[in-house]
Amino acid sequence: MNRLRLSGSFLAMCALLLASTGCKSVPGRPGPQAMRPSEVMSFPVLYNQNCAACHGEGGRNGAAISLANPIYLQVAGVDKIEQITANGVPKSLMPPFAKSKGGMLTDQQIGVIALGMEANWGNVGSGSNEKLPAYTAATQGNAANGAQAYQTFCARCHGADGTGVKTNGVNSGSIVDPSYLALVSDQGLRSLIIAGQPGQGMPNWKSDISGSGARAMTDQEITDVVAWLASHRIASPGQPYATSID
Repeated sequence: MNRLRLSGSFLAMCALLLASTGCKSVPGRPGPQAMRPSEVMSFPVLYNQNCAACHGEGGRNGAAISLANPIYLQVAGVDKIEQITANGVPKSLMPPFAKSKGGMLTDQQIGVIALGMEANWGNVGSGSNEKLPAYTAATQGNAANGAQAYQTFCARCHGADGTGVKTNGVNSGSIVDPSYLALVSDQGLRSLIIAGQPGQGMPNWKSDISGSGARAMTDQEITDVVAWLASHRIASPGQPYATSID
């Protein structure tokens, strides 16, 4: 009888322990299922995993264009951002992210990223009565005219020839370097001129950077400056391989 009473007490204690833990610690019980990558629908998570390395934490101060920029978001629009994210940008460092293009994101996730940018970083407008330039150029650029427009709007910061300006012994960097131009598309150059780079000292298309009360750039002047920059591209940028091993 004593042995039976002891066994009964032991079983009762086990039952109370299992009830208090919800059976979570029972050996062999499946643990919580990890979320599949395709099920992630959080904008911060998706952005940090797929965009922040190039476009910067919080959409700024990255190597690529700042995305936390109301002007850029307004000019590009959600549909265009979805398209760029899905398909990438040919002849640039922007890869396609859509699964249909060899990427890792579903169409729904790409939509979450585009709408998340608009919700978190957009809805501010250009802050000016100036009409926003079009996202894509509507006309052919003229490099000769672009050289003149460059002197008016860009030379103060980037140097008369585009190779940079020295400030306290530090050069601001060349924007006509063939290696740089090989990594950025004409559309990328246009987007940078229109939207600027907040936090990096790069003003947008309507800012007075000539120091003489200059007006905002016209759409054609933006197109022409892009053409002038593109004219500095060469067929084989970068340091060539040695022709021999002597």
